[in-house]
Amino acid sequence: MWTRQPRSSVLLPTGRAFDALEVPEAAGFLALARMERMDLTLGPVTRTPDRRMLFFVLPGAAAKVTDLVRSLGWNAGAIDLTGLGEGHYVAAPPTRVGGRGAVQWARRPDHANRWLPEVDELISPLAYACAREAADARVRTA
Repeated sequence: MWTRQPRSSVLLPTGRAFDALEVPEAAGFLALARMERMDLTLGPVTRTPDRRMLFFVLPGAAAKVTDLVRSLGWNAGAIDLTGLGEGHYVAAPPTRVGGRGAVQWARRPDHANRWLPEVDELISPLAYACAREAADARVRTA
């Protein structure tokens, strides 16, 4: 299809086969490095031209994010960590977003990461990285 229509978009519905955790790009890369050092099971991860990253997790995660982040002592909205579940869509590579560029894989789907992790496994490093990025952003703007 993309050879005939290279500008076609790939939109994947969240909520059935997977959910996604959306975070700022800087926090996402920090969390990704931390998770790899911790040897956590990771699924695919995308990055968008809007400087966001999406971590693919098992369905049902979006409904748990707010409470899980709160249990760690943060507010999900304040640290810019969002769960995307039923009723949402995510753009997958090679979808182009206007003139800003294309969605890219930060961690490609492959045989090793074909099983998606539970949100509980990733939420702590993601929340920590998001809180750190939010604090750094406040310092930069002060």
